[in-house]
Amino acid sequence: MNLIRSVCVYCGSSPGLNDIYMDAGYELGRSIAKAGLGLVYGGGTRGVMGAVARGTAEAGGKVTGIIPRFLMNKEATETALQRLDEVIVTEDMHARKHTMFEKSDAFVALPGGIGTVEEIVEIMTWAQLGRHRKPMVFANIAGFWNPMLHLMDHMKAEGFLHTSHLVRPIVVNEAKEIVAAILSAAASTDLPSEGDPKVIDKM
Repeated sequence: MNLIRSVCVYCGSSPGLNDIYMDAGYELGRSIAKAGLGLVYGGGTRGVMGAVARGTAEAGGKVTGIIPRFLMNKEATETALQRLDEVIVTEDMHARKHTMFEKSDAFVALPGGIGTVEEIVEIMTWAQLGRHRKPMVFANIAGFWNPMLHLMDHMKAEGFLHTSHLVRPIVVNEAKEIVAAILSAAASTDLPSEGDPKVIDKM
């Protein structure tokens, strides 16, 4: 069983073209706070990022923003960052991602762009390598992640996901159901242990 204290949310720093994405971010943030969990995210105060942070803060949850120095005036303002409970400034993207991983017990990919894809794919890669067993969620709002899910099915069918049982992202279509899905997955006892040598041998 994994103890869930904080949830990392990957998402776009833009609002997207459909209001449903912003609404989903805000709803997820509120759900995280209402469950007594903390939010770990990229520190941006705009777009879907900002909606998640607002939802969490307005519901009384702790918000930790992790942002590279060079993005501080692109994805956020210093004034806005001061409203967060904790701000960690890193020197580069690599340090940001590593810090987000270390501070989080579960990961959610809301709709976003290339950066969001890169972040959740790296987390799935680490799971495949047996480096963690933290729950991973695709928030498939309005079917946003369907192309990614189809690609993963194609990879498996073509023999490139030999340890696909380790790359088991949870697919949730409604933002309000994400936290419950995470807590249920964390209570499961059939997940491989971190660094399990049997996992490494299968690679």
